Amino acid sequence: MVPSAEPRQQESAGPLVTWAATDPDSRQFSATERRSGDADLAARFTALRSRGQGYLEVRLPGSAFPVLALGFRGDAAVIHLFDAAEKSSLLVGDGTAAVDAVVRVPIMDDLAVFSGDCVVAVDRAWGLVRDSIRTGAPGELGEWRKL
Repeated sequence: MVPSAEPRQQESAGPLVTWAATDPDSRQFSATERRSGDADLAARFTALRSRGQGYLEVRLPGSAFPVLALGFRGDAAVIHLFDAAEKSSLLVGDGTAAVDAVVRVPIMDDLAVFSGDCVVAVDRAWGLVRDSIRTGAPGELGEWRKL
């Protein structure tokens, strides 16, 4: 994510969160961070969901890490956890896709290939991201596989 040069935006309802996401109109990832309430992030997710795919990165304000990254296409999603600049993990899948399936989801502007064992249902993935925002503890969302 690229820090925003703009002053802090007015907080909307919900916990304050820093995020970057795919632009719903251009379908390109915008790395410029926004700082807003989680309602603005939810609106962006909903817009992307209605278009069938998207990518977003989320962290709490005040620290560079941890960052959760959610890429989804259709009903399949993959969640990365970045604990530090060179330390990342994938959330273990929930059985949405067969373990040996090949699934493509957007990571920034490219479709990346993942095996089914790290795919979760998109609605569950979004719920986990929201839980992480509320608790500030993304590492507790489930089982993680270090990369």
